[in-house]
Amino acid sequence: MVRPLRAGVIGVGAMGKNHTRLYSELHGVELIGVADANETLATSIARSYGCKPFADYHDLLGENLDALSIVVPTTLHRQVALDAIKRGINVLMEKPVADTVENADEIIEAAREKGVKLMVGHVERFNPAIIKLKELINSGLLGNVVSISAKRVGPYNPRIRDVGIIVDLGTHDIDIMSYLYGEKIKEVYASAGTVVHSHEDHAIITLNFDSGSSGVIDTNWLTPHKVRNLTVIGSQGIAEVNCIDETLRIFDQEWIRDAKIEKEEPLKLELLHFIDCVQNNREPLVSGEQGKHALEVALAAVESARTGKVMPI
Repeated sequence: MVRPLRAGVIGVGAMGKNHTRLYSELHGVELIGVADANETLATSIARSYGCKPFADYHDLLGENLDALSIVVPTTLHRQVALDAIKRGINVLMEKPVADTVENADEIIEAAREKGVKLMVGHVERFNPAIIKLKELINSGLLGNVVSISAKRVGPYNPRIRDVGIIVDLGTHDIDIMSYLYGEKIKEVYASAGTVVHSHEDHAIITLNFDSGSSGVIDTNWLTPHKVRNLTVIGSQGIAEVNCIDETLRIFDQEWIRDAKIEKEEPLKLELLHFIDCVQNNREPLVSGEQGKHALEVALAAVESARTGKVMPI
């Protein structure tokens, strides 16, 4: 009999609570514990999901874990990740992978040296509508894809204090566009401003690729309702995705068609993939290097907005 995979979560705010909930429900996984600097919160979450609470995450790392979700503020990613990797624990790091490219490199190298899995939590890669869209692009149904545009807007979340909209939300679509095109971003230009946040809270980001294709991201924390839409323009058709509803509509010269999609919680699919990678020694769909590329582009976009210059990657 194969023993359950021993999992833990560090950081149990809104997103970390979802990681905890899903680990507690997944077959073949034993949720060992959760850690949070807010001891009252850790105790409450642990009680809800039948595991141990820890105020000091180092104590959770000592529980012989196989897999760990790190869901702490971005500025803490480097230290928590290195402490976990040092103990030989496989890590799922919520995006962005780190706060600086240098810290991302350090995390990636540590995981490589220790021989543990490092996966970055770009959860939209696991949205069933995005999975289907990638299949359709690869099949050639849309022809040659020339541009992708994304709108990712909504009300401000006061929990997010350490980074602005570009690093927090913009990284989702930076990663998705690179993934859909199957190539890295060559250069970025952005304009941004601040209304309610200490960092930028609205931005327009333009991405250019070596192939000549492009991407445009409209993102803000000022819109009263949440929108998560993506439009792909190809030589043979257009695809429109609603990431919230998990729907995909295709337009061509003859038809308007809705893709058949089995809806599923993207985070659940992400965790199942992470667990599969750990148990069966597979490479994660979102590697540390890919997470680093999204971060590098986002930070360059922030610099572009500050200087007004196009930034090479």
